Amino acid sequence: MIFCSDSLTNAGIDQVSTYSKMFRFGIDGERQFVILSAGNLATSQATIATIKSDIRKNADVNLLNIGSLEEAADYIGDISREQQEKRTVEGKKFEASFIIGGQIGTAKHETILVYPEGNHITTSKDTTYLQIGESKYGKPILDRILTPELDLDTCAMCALVSMDSTLRSNLSVGPPIEMLIYKTGSLTATNYHRFDEDSEFLRDLKKSWDQLLKDAFLRMPPLTWATNWDKLGHERNGAS
Repeated sequence: MIFCSDSLTNAGIDQVSTYSKMFRFGIDGERQFVILSAGNLATSQATIATIKSDIRKNADVNLLNIGSLEEAADYIGDISREQQEKRTVEGKKFEASFIIGGQIGTAKHETILVYPEGNHITTSKDTTYLQIGESKYGKPILDRILTPELDLDTCAMCALVSMDSTLRSNLSVGPPIEMLIYKTGSLTATNYHRFDEDSEFLRDLKKSWDQLLKDAFLRMPPLTWATNWDKLGHERNGAS
């Protein structure tokens, strides 16, 4: 599984801050969870704080004793809804979304998207990835490239290119970019990478992707259809 997130929050032109949106929980060799957040910062931070508090207090239900990924998603959804209700003002809700992924023991690894309402969906053969937050700019590359047969390194590069496309088109998304690569059955979350704004790798990635896009565009077939289209249009106008 590949997890990728930016770290920029934007509450207005004068209120731009950097906060991690990736959180790791687990016991090496037993269970691992990665949570990504998007939406209202106060709600998402309060939700994560409650998750951490439940672990410290060894609550009856917490991420270190919960039985399945689906139960973990329900647990996060319940906390998120509770935090949203606390912050509801004059009917205005401060919503947050989450993606939780991971593995418990020998159970199947999963990624699940938790909506602000608390309900959730998981991936499938036809839905190979999940997104929250600003998704529209980076979605096309994921739709075109990702398939279940791809190796993890290729999927990781695809996620970074998708993030670069979003960075290019939306100023509310920005570095540091965090990425975690989880290998099924490893039950560790140590393959973590952080790319800061001055990352040479990110600069090279952006430069290479920009050039490759331009090269591909210049290799597109000539607009021979335009002549045919104009001809067809004149014929239709004459017939009418």
